[in-house]
Amino acid sequence: MNTYNTILFDLDGTLLDTLQDLHNSVNVALAAHGLPERTLDQTRQSVGNGIFNLIKRSVPAGTDDATLDAVFAAFKAHYAEHNLDTTAPYAGIPELLATLKDCGYRMAVVSNKVDSAVQDLNRAFFGLHLAVGERDGIPRKPAPDMVRLAMAELQAGPETTVYIGDSEVDVQTANNSGLDCISVTWGFRDIPTLQQAGATTLVDTPAELAEYLKKAKA
Repeated sequence: MNTYNTILFDLDGTLLDTLQDLHNSVNVALAAHGLPERTLDQTRQSVGNGIFNLIKRSVPAGTDDATLDAVFAAFKAHYAEHNLDTTAPYAGIPELLATLKDCGYRMAVVSNKVDSAVQDLNRAFFGLHLAVGERDGIPRKPAPDMVRLAMAELQAGPETTVYIGDSEVDVQTANNSGLDCISVTWGFRDIPTLQQAGATTLVDTPAELAEYLKKAKA
C-alpha cells in the first residue's frame, strides 16, 4: 500500500449527493422550452463533465445551438436558486472528513462544478483546506490542470497525493495527473462502469474509506 499526506476529492457523487437538485433543474429548464423531461437515471449518467455538457446530453439529439443555449441559461438560473433544496453530504462523510483531519491529512475539493458554487458548498458543508472549481482558462477534468493547481497550492507531491472520486472522469483525471485513485461506489456510477474505466481500488462506504486512509497515512 502506498502512503499519502494529501487527499483530493471530487465533489458531486463523492462527498455531496447533488443528483436530485441537478435533475430538478434540468427538467425545469427542458420543460420551459417544450422539450421532453429526463429520468433521474438519465441525469445520473449525464453528470461529471460540467453543467454545459449535462445540458447538452439532456436535450434531444439535433437540438439547435440557440435552443441549447437557452436551456442552459434556464438551468443555471433555476439551479442557482435551488441547488441546496435536497443537496447534502452522503451519510458518513462528515465523520470521514473529521477522521482524516485528525490523521493530519491535507484535503481539497477539485470539481467540474462552477468555482463559485464549489467555494460556497465547501464553506457550507466541509471547510476543507482548498476548493477548486471550473475557472476560465483552466481545462476541466479529466485534464490534469485543476488537480495540478490544487497540488501546487497545497505544496503536495504526486507520490503522496491520492485522488478520490465516483466516476470514469475521476479515474481518467487521476491517471492524467499521475496520481493513485480510489473509486467510491455510492455515487453516480455503478461498479462495472468504474471497472471498465480502469478503477482498481474501490470502496463501498465512507467508513471503509476512512479505515483504508488511516492505514495509508504517511
